[in-house]
Amino acid sequence: MNFQQLRALREAVRRGFNLTAAAEALHTSQPGVSRQIRELEDELGIVVFERAGKRLTGLTEPGRALLPIVERLLLEAENLERAGADYAAQRRGTLTIAATHSQARYALPPVVRDFCAAYPQVQLRLHQGSPRQVAQLLLDGEADIGVATEALAGYEQLVAMPSWHWTHLVVVPHGHPLAPMAGRGDALTLEQLAGFPLITYEPGYTGRAHIDEAFARRGLAPNLVLSAMDADVIKTYVELGMGVGIIAAMAYDEQRDAALAAIDARHLFASNMTRVAVRRGAFLRGYAFDFIRAFAPPLTRALVERAMAQAPGSRFEI
Repeated sequence: MNFQQLRALREAVRRGFNLTAAAEALHTSQPGVSRQIRELEDELGIVVFERAGKRLTGLTEPGRALLPIVERLLLEAENLERAGADYAAQRRGTLTIAATHSQARYALPPVVRDFCAAYPQVQLRLHQGSPRQVAQLLLDGEADIGVATEALAGYEQLVAMPSWHWTHLVVVPHGHPLAPMAGRGDALTLEQLAGFPLITYEPGYTGRAHIDEAFARRGLAPNLVLSAMDADVIKTYVELGMGVGIIAAMAYDEQRDAALAAIDARHLFASNMTRVAVRRGAFLRGYAFDFIRAFAPPLTRALVERAMAQAPGSRFEI
């Protein structure tokens, strides 16, 4: 048994049992992947994959029991490589961050700037995606650290740590009936909002669940005319007069967004928690802990290591 065989098994599952796609991911040939899988089955004395002719169609019952063990073995092998690299080159390497658009656009820039200045020999890679895509990049070992508001806490294989709270605000063009409220500090109501066409985030993005919950509790049916994945798009269509925008407060800049008036909405919608997540059992190099602490100062290395050592399902508190 060798790691090539284990990687062939894992990649075949990840690629939906498509051996051609698995071979491309492993930079080898499709017959080579087939051979590795057959040799592993022969050594173990079990059939791992269900087949229709030469095509893989799924995992057998023994295969489903075997897969988590294979995942753990490969994770530990990757941890060994990273641990060796960490001691061989303390301040050189690669760090991959997966984040939603809002985090990458508004929360991460100063952290990335300062980190790159402190670690000029570390290659930083930034992937953007939906909260579920961020989680999947972590689960697949393609990202070291994930940053998102939604989804991350829902995976037992991830250690999702609270970092900071944020709230929503409402944006309208100057001249809109609600615009005077920005200067007066009047308390906006959900009933007032429900009287206008609304533009906000897609479900599953940037606190959208709390927006929906607030209207539902009051028995209101908002007129949602457009939803988008990021605040820049929302603000663009608000400026065009298509509706009232509900965005994350961090996405509004008074100078950059001079065409819009911002109205506090923290009393309307529940506050949101941005989380930093890592894959449970993964090895983090020293500079990864420094990046986490730069983003969320309370998350010291000791706290992160303590969180990673907790059993799945345990509640982590700072």
